This record gives sequence, C-alpha cells and structure tokens, in this order.
Amino acid sequence: MTQDFSIEIGTTTPCQATLAGGQRSGTGTPLVLVHGFGGSRHDWEPVTAALPDDLPLIAYDQRGFGDSHGEAGAPFSHSDDLLALLDALELERADLCGLSLGGGTVLNFALNHPERVRRLVLVSPLMVGWSWSADWIERWKAIGRAARGGEMAAARDLWLQHPLFDTARDGPNAARLRAGIAAFHGRQWVQDDQRPEMPDVDRLSALALPTLLLTGSRDTEDFRLMAELIDAAGRDVTRIEHPAAGHLLNLELPQQIAREIAGFIGRG
Repeated sequence: MTQDFSIEIGTTTPCQATLAGGQRSGTGTPLVLVHGFGGSRHDWEPVTAALPDDLPLIAYDQRGFGDSHGEAGAPFSHSDDLLALLDALELERADLCGLSLGGGTVLNFALNHPERVRRLVLVSPLMVGWSWSADWIERWKAIGRAARGGEMAAARDLWLQHPLFDTARDGPNAARLRAGIAAFHGRQWVQDDQRPEMPDVDRLSALALPTLLLTGSRDTEDFRLMAELIDAAGRDVTRIEHPAAGHLLNLELPQQIAREIAGFIGRG
C-alpha cells in the first residue's frame, strides 16, 4: 500500500518548501526515487510496478516540480531538500536512485552525506555544476526565450523535440512522456532558484559507495561524457550500458532496469 505525504521543510529559514510524495510500506532499507527535470514522482511508475512488492519505496517531487513548491526567489539546493526529507521521515540511511536531474541530486547528496546512503543508483545522471556543450546551451537558450516571451506551449514543444527524447518519443511510454511535458508549468525555464554549486566533477574520486550506473548508448553527448567520468573516477561503480536506449531508461526499459536495480540493492 502506498501512502501520500506532504512535508514542510526549512520552516525556520528563508528557504521554506513543501515536498510532496508517496511512501510504500515494506521491510528493509527503503529505496528513494528522484525524478528528472520537468517531471514528477509519477515518472517512476513504470519502474516501481516491476519492483518487488515488499520493497519500501519513497518517490517524491523535487522542489518546484509536480506537487512540491517553495518560495519564489529563495536560493535552495535539491540535495539539501533530500536531506531534510530523510530527516523528516526519520531515515538514518537509505538506498538512493536518481534519473537525470535526480541523478545529479542523489550524486551530490552522496558526496555530501555518504554516511546516509547504503547504495546509489544513477540513471542517465547529470552532475551539479556541469559545463554544458555549445549545442546544449543553444537549445536551452531557445527554450528559455520562448518561455520568457510567454510562449510556453512553444517552449514545451521545443523540449519535447530535444534530442534527449529521440528514443522515447515513439516508444511504449510515449503518451506518458508527452503528458508529463504538457503538464510541466515551465517556471524553471524563466527563473531557476537553485543556488550555484562547485562542480561535482572535481570530487568524483571521493565517490566510494557501491554505485550502479545505468546508461543508454544513444543518450546525448553531455550525458554520455558525464557517465564516462563517473565510471572512471568512482571507486566502486558497476555500469550497465543499454545499446538501443537513450536518456529516459525509466520509460524505455522500465522492467529491465527494475530488475537491475532490485538485483543491485539485494532485492532481486
């Protein structure tokens, strides 16, 4: 059974926020699932449906996405929000799994608080403080111009046509992808209040936790390079490459990566 929750964090600081999510009961170390940019906790549903029924799961919306929100203009860190969430749920330790932006969140958290993580799963992860390629920046600027100009429908269409989604737009969960993008309000394209961070690429050698890295060989250049660096610098990284897949493994290969995740955390 899954129970929804809504947790107030940072109530004594300028960075107050409400994090919403769902928690499934079970036994053992819980698995916390963190979604990507523009998404929500519901993006994990094709994967969670294939995970063991007795595995305790926590899936939540990162600040500013889905049903979670925070004070506009207040600098914050997704990693700090995750720490506040674990504290609020009284979880001393958890397994963490993040996709894309969520992969950057859990990687940053694991580097900051390794004692709070048992095992780490990175699915097509980005890295905090990454220096993006010229192609990525130009596409991002075009989306931002449309959003700031009040043309949010055009911004969403540019996002849907981004090479990130080339292998998912016509896949088995294409309708879920399109519905998720249509529901995204797009405020982060206008103003993103995440505070600047030092690049995590400079401290990857400190990543000593058992880490599962799931990647698609048809992902974009930036994400391929980030994966290569994590694989090379991390001390205990197991990488599984999916040759026909791209960025959104949660939608392209949900049952397969569910098996890989379950096996890695000892619930296979």
